Amino acid sequence: MDTFLNLEFGILNFFASLHFPFLDKLMIFISATGNAGIIWIVFGIALLFFKDYRKCGVCVIMSLIFCLIIGNITLKPLVARTRPFDIDKTISLLISAPKDFSFPSGHTLSSFAAATASVYSKNKYIYVPAFIYAFLIAFSRLYLQVHFLTDILGGVIIGIILGFTAKKITEKKLC
Repeated sequence: MDTFLNLEFGILNFFASLHFPFLDKLMIFISATGNAGIIWIVFGIALLFFKDYRKCGVCVIMSLIFCLIIGNITLKPLVARTRPFDIDKTISLLISAPKDFSFPSGHTLSSFAAATASVYSKNKYIYVPAFIYAFLIAFSRLYLQVHFLTDILGGVIIGIILGFTAKKITEKKLC
């Protein structure tokens, strides 16, 4: 194993050292809410019901569509990065093994795209909790050892770019 991969596994081992029953259950729950971006889809749709936040809801949904196309359909198969538990067979997963590739983390990608898009609301009571929850979802993916740190960082960076792009498009098209 090369030095960089050793560093990645060292970070995962640190997260494995944090495990205890309550946190295990909490991280499983938080991660599950990010499956298929469901929490963010519901968030975006909910915003559509409020006149003052309708454009923000459109922006969130648009950012999630970008995530699907760029992250899941394009980048994951293009990069084709193996997941940590497929390399280190001693990793004991607390959730079912994801079947797709590791980079970028789709949970993190959609979370940070939606949180960034929610800035369109200009309401800190909407976007601050969105960013906190995005961080928790990203953390859960490391805690559950289904991603390397660089998968998470890639998801954060690309998600912010896609959320910002959706925000810019929404501002130009809907204002």
